[in-house]
Amino acid sequence: MIHDAFEAFATALPRTGAVAGLDLGTKTIGVAVSDGLRSVATPLETVKRKKFTQDAEALLAILTKRSICGLVLGLPRNMDGTEGPRAQSTRAFARNFSRLWAGPVGFWDERLSTVAAERALLEADTSRARRAEVIDHVAAGYILQGALDRLSYLGRA
Repeated sequence: MIHDAFEAFATALPRTGAVAGLDLGTKTIGVAVSDGLRSVATPLETVKRKKFTQDAEALLAILTKRSICGLVLGLPRNMDGTEGPRAQSTRAFARNFSRLWAGPVGFWDERLSTVAAERALLEADTSRARRAEVIDHVAAGYILQGALDRLSYLGRA
């Protein structure tokens, strides 16, 4: 089930269990996962996008293997807070994916997550080629960590 309000998403989650975060791009999907107590987000991998069914199969395999109980999608809002075509694409992905996966799906404002990930990788002196490989799942980690911090604040982590 999709929850527009993050508080509703938090309420729909079981008390414990890992949560995954996704950074949906046009060519790749960055994936991050939390620990079972939902305190730390760990960048996991980047899925190269093909067709929705193949993307969904790859994501479902990850969610099943890791016993994920909730999914946070980065919602790419414009800097003024409005939603553009990329946000609508993310919402469409959530609608289609929620038909295949029964767990709760929530959204997290991802403005500047890629910028923060890029900055962290630059500070770690990561080569340009390596940054290109990992930027999406590192950005997913930033998205998920923000959501985990909010869950903790709400008393749901």
